[in-house]
Amino acid sequence: MKFIDRNVLVLMVAGALGMCVAPMVVFIGGIVGAQLAADASLATLPIAAIVIGTALSVLPVSRLMKKFGRKRVFICSSIFSSISALGAALAISNESFWGFTASAVLLGGSLAVIQQYRFAAMECVTPEKAANATSFLLLGGLISALLGPELAELGKDLFQQEFVGSFSLLSLVCLLGGIFLTLYHPKIYSEDESHSGGRPMRIIMSSSVFWVAVLAATIGYAVMSYIMTATPVSMHVMMGHSLEETKWVIQSHIFAMFLPSLFSGMLINRFGPQKLMLVGLSFYLICIVLTLQGQAVMHYWGGLVFLGLGWNFLFVSGTVLLPQSYQNDERFKVQGFNDFFVFGFQALASISSGVVIFNFGWSQLVLMALPLLLLQLLVLVLWKRKAII
Repeated sequence: MKFIDRNVLVLMVAGALGMCVAPMVVFIGGIVGAQLAADASLATLPIAAIVIGTALSVLPVSRLMKKFGRKRVFICSSIFSSISALGAALAISNESFWGFTASAVLLGGSLAVIQQYRFAAMECVTPEKAANATSFLLLGGLISALLGPELAELGKDLFQQEFVGSFSLLSLVCLLGGIFLTLYHPKIYSEDESHSGGRPMRIIMSSSVFWVAVLAATIGYAVMSYIMTATPVSMHVMMGHSLEETKWVIQSHIFAMFLPSLFSGMLINRFGPQKLMLVGLSFYLICIVLTLQGQAVMHYWGGLVFLGLGWNFLFVSGTVLLPQSYQNDERFKVQGFNDFFVFGFQALASISSGVVIFNFGWSQLVLMALPLLLLQLLVLVLWKRKAII
């Protein structure tokens, strides 16, 4: 595949190792939370905390990259992630719910850096290859989908306290990702490109393409996180499905999130991001229909697979569309604003997920996602009619 630049390959491998943080915390974060929290409704707070950490970090991360360059920040983040994982292990060992939650916030900060890998990958290739580079980079998620939950289960009983070993293994994997990043040699931009402020954000935000791109990624992530966060708690804690069955559903979901990256870039190049966004919304609707049929393992599995597929089409389309709204010297602030918006709303979705699942139940939780999907559909319709100025 000619579009695979060496830097993109390095970013994919390093990202795959670093992204193990997310599936591990999604898989066992709610379970550990339920074991440590005094209030059951706080069980999913560690999962929400990792998203909060991401949301709080995206703007500082973009500024650090503008000042010090992507490579230095990427490598330092891998070391920081490794230390944060050890902090999570120590908190579990001490049976500290709030210590574990604080560690999750720190791990979320490292994920804010990994989210910048997709923009770095697009900068390594020509514009016509950006969609393919982005989708190839996301294939690293397939590795993390398998490795993250496997590390969680492999390390579960390594120490007296359950899951201490899981985060100890995660620490080593994050450090390995930093070693791979020493092979990353990004393009060096000129002084003007790196430090010019470009247009004010209010001018950039007046563009219709900006909001279509930002909302596609935001709504895609928020709905996905909202339903996914509640799944392990609903399956394992409330319905009594086994940890192995829960792991299978989460792994299948994450595979579905990233497997379409084998061809989604080519589909975007052929049909355009708008049509792919509509496909993503259709997959989300199928997810809702399937999950409302019951709470057997296969209902969860089918719903979560389509949830992952929908996320890929919305998120990749939004990511590829976003550069059309900014000039090169504006990239850091626009990318930072985009990710702050995306992960800020994802944090709200994750927090509300735990409250809703314990107070209203699974079916009501799923139905509450519909308004966001209708909002994105409305934005796409208005964009097509050029009603958004």
